[in-house]
Amino acid sequence: MSVMVLGTASHVGKSTIVAALCRSLVNRGYRVAPFKSQNMSLNSFVTQDGGEIGIAQAMQAIAAKLEPVTDMNPVLLKPKGGTVSQVVLLGHPYKDIEISAYYQETDYLLGIAVESADRLLAKYGHIVVEGAGGAAEVNLYSRDIANIRLAKTLKMPIILVADIERGGVFASIYGTLQLLPPDVRDLVKGIIINKFRGDPGIFSPGIGIIEDLTGVPVLGVVPYCDIPLPSEDSLSLGDKKAGEHPVRIAILRHPHISNFTDFELLEQHAAVNYVTPGEPLEGYDCIIIPGTKNTIDDLMELYRSGAAGKLTLARNAGIPIIGICGGYQMLGRELHDSGVESREGIYPGLGFLNGVTRFINYEKNTTQVRHHANQVPPILSGIGEVNGYEIHMGRTDRGDDLEAFDSEGAVSADGLVIGTYMHGLLSNPPVINALLSYLYEKKGEHFLQLGEVSSVDPYDQLAQHFEEHVNMKKVIEIFTEH
Repeated sequence: MSVMVLGTASHVGKSTIVAALCRSLVNRGYRVAPFKSQNMSLNSFVTQDGGEIGIAQAMQAIAAKLEPVTDMNPVLLKPKGGTVSQVVLLGHPYKDIEISAYYQETDYLLGIAVESADRLLAKYGHIVVEGAGGAAEVNLYSRDIANIRLAKTLKMPIILVADIERGGVFASIYGTLQLLPPDVRDLVKGIIINKFRGDPGIFSPGIGIIEDLTGVPVLGVVPYCDIPLPSEDSLSLGDKKAGEHPVRIAILRHPHISNFTDFELLEQHAAVNYVTPGEPLEGYDCIIIPGTKNTIDDLMELYRSGAAGKLTLARNAGIPIIGICGGYQMLGRELHDSGVESREGIYPGLGFLNGVTRFINYEKNTTQVRHHANQVPPILSGIGEVNGYEIHMGRTDRGDDLEAFDSEGAVSADGLVIGTYMHGLLSNPPVINALLSYLYEKKGEHFLQLGEVSSVDPYDQLAQHFEEHVNMKKVIEIFTEH
């Protein structure tokens, strides 16, 4: 009694469909857990016991009304540049590895993943499995532990998801099914067409054509929706559009930007632009330096691109600058690397804060945290208690800077440069209220305060949207046949 969701390509909406399935099934009384054997993403989340998993699996766990655990995403790949990724195994750093060497560990990693799936099945009874990328990457079949080899092992019924927004939906569905190994193709029990825009009646004949071509029923055509859910990976950055708001905020789009889901609540209430280092920073009311998988390399890119000089001009003009995680490390005076984070050496920080960061060993701090903001005007003094999570290598000595939060972070004497290791800080409504109230007031505008808790659960919204456009009776039949 489980199901596997594969896609015709990356970014077709598998993660969202899995979340919708989880909430819909839970609302019908099923106990179900999400599972993705291997994820590649720089957007991650920390579980209660300090493990690191992909943000999408954490989102899906919340949709399933469960606490996220590492078994939901046993293998997480965090690209470091070129062909090297950090492998996070069962929530903890395993090694940095070239992709060619990684593929030599396929059997071992598949075994770990299957053990995780088995534990979830034993505990919850049912799982909704998400594949990765496109299912029909024929050159990868022998080492594809997220799609083909996992499907052959678990032998669960499969729902294939296709994205109609970018065109080519007929070819992508038919081609994917034709290229799947016969024993996997036989497991495909339904097709969902996702991200439809326009009049669905126009596409009605297309459903019959797909079913005639493939012999697989189309379970539904799901319209595009704007329900605010966390983005899974950097492909989502291209979909972001700055809204119409009085306040403009620039977020530096590092080459190795991570956890940009930190800013998705902010995007709803300010005109947020992701700015490539070197692009103009004039005209912004606030600048955020986000997290990064490669702090040293991305810091050097700020200098090479001229962004460091532009940031200095903004700082001198009294523009608030906020650094999160790696961005916090960049704000300091120096970064000392023993060869763990990048290349051995001492690197100059931006110097907006006095801290010194040292990368001494291959250890990562991963923990959920709760702090009180210290009473430093004009921004922190209006915040109070916040919660978030830390995912970082290195330790920072803040020197003689003021603490931004109790026992964490740093803030300049004028309160306009704030550094913190807390991911999720800007997901706290009091932080949005304090920051935007200050920025709006500077523009002569009034910011309407956010409430502490939204009365609408976005996952119930998502499930309702999904169920309105999908044959749930058939979905339940597929889910319960295994």
